[in-house]
Amino acid sequence: MRNRLSVIFIVLVGWLLSSQQQKPTEFVLVSKQIPSLKIELRYYSTNNFIGDTIDGYRANKLFLTQKATDQLRKVQDHLNKQGYGLKVFDGYRPQIAVDHFVRWARDFNDTLQKADYYPEVLKQHLFKEGYIASKSGHSRGSTVDLTIINLSSNEELDMGSPFDFFGPISGLDNQNLSEEQKANRTLLKETMNRFGFRSYNKEWWHFTVRDEPFTERYFNFPIE
Repeated sequence: MRNRLSVIFIVLVGWLLSSQQQKPTEFVLVSKQIPSLKIELRYYSTNNFIGDTIDGYRANKLFLTQKATDQLRKVQDHLNKQGYGLKVFDGYRPQIAVDHFVRWARDFNDTLQKADYYPEVLKQHLFKEGYIASKSGHSRGSTVDLTIINLSSNEELDMGSPFDFFGPISGLDNQNLSEEQKANRTLLKETMNRFGFRSYNKEWWHFTVRDEPFTERYFNFPIE
């Protein structure tokens, strides 16, 4: 009986893992539904806090759940009427990419990008201070990292700190900013909140759709 239960357990675990490596029908390629969206996946490049392309990112393609995509379209339409638009840095993130972050964070000798991304944070404190974790809401498919661009210039609005900067200045309500920077963050936050996204206080760029369809499942299919 014990052997039979062990076999059943192994089969169930195998099924769960394989299912998480396949793209669910609830996930969509966002560019097909919001063609005007500017997509610049930083982890499909060397322009990120590690300085290398991240595991699982094989194309500059943005995937999100249908619900998150529907709400993001409303944000884009609203901003377009004001002469602005969205630039997305990240959306769905495979678990294999999160694992890559964890391996990097545990290698204290690799500080290639420290000056640009975490100059005031010791690398061994990235876990404790909440900048790196073994699980990410991005892997559930309804979280997006983004900023606002001016459509006339195609330039990003000044948010007071770069995307993925590890430090207090990236906190959504940080007060050590110019009035223009505060106004830009407020525009992003209030627009995203208005159309169904909740913000994350430690990162001005990070938003998750409310009542996301997957709350416990973390997916691992590659971006390609």
